[in-house]
Amino acid sequence: TRPSQIGNDRLKWEATEQVDLALDFGFLPNQRISGTLGFYKKKTDGLLYQIDIPYSSGFENIQSNIGEFRFWGHEVGLETKNMTGKFKWNTSLNLTFNRNKAMKLGTNNTPIGGNNNQEDYNRTEVGKPLGLFYGYVYDGVFMTQEEYEAGPKHASSMVGTVRMKDLNGDNVIDNNDRTFIGDPNPDFTYGLTNTFSWKGFNLSVFIQGSYGNDIFNASRIETEGMYDGKNQSTKVLNRWKIPGQITNVPKANFKLLNSTYFIEDGSYLRLKDVSLSYNFKGKLLQKWGITRLQPYFTATNLLTWTSYSGMDPEVNQWGNSGTVQGIDWGTYPHSRSYV
Repeated sequence: TRPSQIGNDRLKWEATEQVDLALDFGFLPNQRISGTLGFYKKKTDGLLYQIDIPYSSGFENIQSNIGEFRFWGHEVGLETKNMTGKFKWNTSLNLTFNRNKAMKLGTNNTPIGGNNNQEDYNRTEVGKPLGLFYGYVYDGVFMTQEEYEAGPKHASSMVGTVRMKDLNGDNVIDNNDRTFIGDPNPDFTYGLTNTFSWKGFNLSVFIQGSYGNDIFNASRIETEGMYDGKNQSTKVLNRWKIPGQITNVPKANFKLLNSTYFIEDGSYLRLKDVSLSYNFKGKLLQKWGITRLQPYFTATNLLTWTSYSGMDPEVNQWGNSGTVQGIDWGTYPHSRSYV
């Protein structure tokens, strides 16, 4: 037997302090317009995280309490009774705005992530939101030998490969030219539900979405890299092949660095759920001892409007992680279903 993880006798529970304030309101007879305004502020100290340690210890990482984080935001909820006669129509809207910031990381505020490994796309740094994307700024393709000789170069650069911006001006592309290149945290999320009822028929339509968040489309590393036998997207048909060719797709068999080349707008609007039902009523049902009979039809994930090129903009490869988020790496999309 052998230990699978090194122990940490200084480990403690995460501690959270939170304040919530809310205002409920209603207007007009029967509160035909009602809603709520909410605000919260939260401080989390001792966030649990697996930090890297020297391999000489015999382990790769250790579970630790790494720092202090602040979270705050507000939510707006609104409900309206648009029609109240035989034909009823109600609307429910909610908008959520969430913000966060790292206040302290470990004993010397060393950033988390962003080490330019194959899977290390996010970086958390003191004074900034959690899990920002970190890498190089894409600046096109070296299309001619003259252009290559005149521009800043990475160790793997050559004609037909990706050109990155030289942010520090030393004419060499290295780790010092990396920067924050995107934010997976949305400006706001929203949901809108409309319900209609008439003579036993009930129809509910729910749409939801997100605005202002970025996605790191790591799936394109596999479908545009052209370095092995995987199927490739049609975008590689425009790859660089001959000197002077005008294209923004690099040559085949070239390792693509983490960069803005893979950052895409993840905003979307989705027709999430449509449900239609009918309530049967009558003395015959009561005679048979049936209190409720309601056949229904439900469709889920019917339509999605987005500029994201991947299969699904509602994606997070690493689940609920706050420090590693907004990454699409072959993640299975939400399925459309009819029940």
